Amino acid sequence: MAKGYWIATVDVHDLEAYKEYVQANGEAFAKFGAKFLVRGGEFENPEGKLRSRNVVLEFDSYEQAKACYHSPEYAKALAIRTRSGVSQGDLIIIEGYDG
Repeated sequence: MAKGYWIATVDVHDLEAYKEYVQANGEAFAKFGAKFLVRGGEFENPEGKLRSRNVVLEFDSYEQAKACYHSPEYAKALAIRTRSGVSQGDLIIIEGYDG
């Protein structure tokens, strides 16, 4: 079975509120077995446009990745991140290659 991934790019505008989001998302990520593969860090962007922060989370399956995003636990964290002025971002949930 292929793994599932969240790939997110984010611009953080309110670091203190974003820290609240980071603390709050731990409950959902633990419940659904999320593993950080990328969490910020230095990067090069030779093509296209990206945001200032990049995150990649790995889940045991695509279904787990989707279930985490749609869970009540993550909804609590998401409400913090999407408050006006906290951050702007893009997120995809994608099935990994199992070839």
